[in-house]
Amino acid sequence: MTSTPTPELAAAQACLRLLHTARAALSGPSPAAAASLLAGPMAEADEALRRAGLTGNEAELLDRIYDLGADHPDPLACPASASSAPSIS
Repeated sequence: MTSTPTPELAAAQACLRLLHTARAALSGPSPAAAASLLAGPMAEADEALRRAGLTGNEAELLDRIYDLGADHPDPLACPASASSAPSIS
């Protein structure tokens, strides 16, 4: 069964694609070429964030990204890890 992702899920997926592309581009033989390689994924992520109403709302965006990975702990469920997590303010 194929399902259409919600705008929030689509935005989180686009941001993860951007993250993976950035890691690959910056660890490659020519990090200087990263800007040209990232232009497409950056535009996709910007548009997906705009459609989902998440532009400028990093906390909500991170919640959606964490929802994608079952292996990511919920910072609110584990106070010890939440206190060591960096602030997003």
